Amino acid sequence: MQSDILLPDGSGIVLAAKVLRGKVIKKIAGADIHKHLLNYADKNNKKIFYLGAAPSTLELIEKRIQKEHPNIKVGSFSPPYKPEFSDIDSANMIKEVNDFNPDFLFVGMTAPKQEKWVAMNKKKLDATITVSIGAVFDFYAGTVKRSSSFWINIGLEWLPRLLKEPKRLWRRNFVSTPQFLWYLFIAKISRN
Repeated sequence: MQSDILLPDGSGIVLAAKVLRGKVIKKIAGADIHKHLLNYADKNNKKIFYLGAAPSTLELIEKRIQKEHPNIKVGSFSPPYKPEFSDIDSANMIKEVNDFNPDFLFVGMTAPKQEKWVAMNKKKLDATITVSIGAVFDFYAGTVKRSSSFWINIGLEWLPRLLKEPKRLWRRNFVSTPQFLWYLFIAKISRN
């Protein structure tokens, strides 16, 4: 809620808007905003920086951008893989970003870690726009395939991902989703 802009990146948010506010909104996935910003950056000779993911993934991202968006200057940094970052880790990450001074900073360190890190450090970052996009790093690098438009259009983009990565995603789908639906139900009846 501390963000300047919140995007409805998930069918749960779309459902909540309808149930709680009676508003029909369209899902805007991180992959969609990423594609939009890459096109804008290419047309306007912007600098972009990727913070997160393995060095091999970042290398694939940079190669693809150089091929598809030659007017973009791109940089990246792979932070240590751990549940929480130390102050020294964060200082190193901030230094890497600020030394590059990007127009767009894409952060991909899994949710909600990436959102929490950005919220804690956003005032220290020299980036015009910062976007937490997690799995988009892997989608764009080609290391993980995004669900087809069929699954996206029917609001089940998560299902093929769950089937491919059950160990990693089971908790999100079988614990967090029912909790979210319960909280949505409670919020709805408390409003009436």
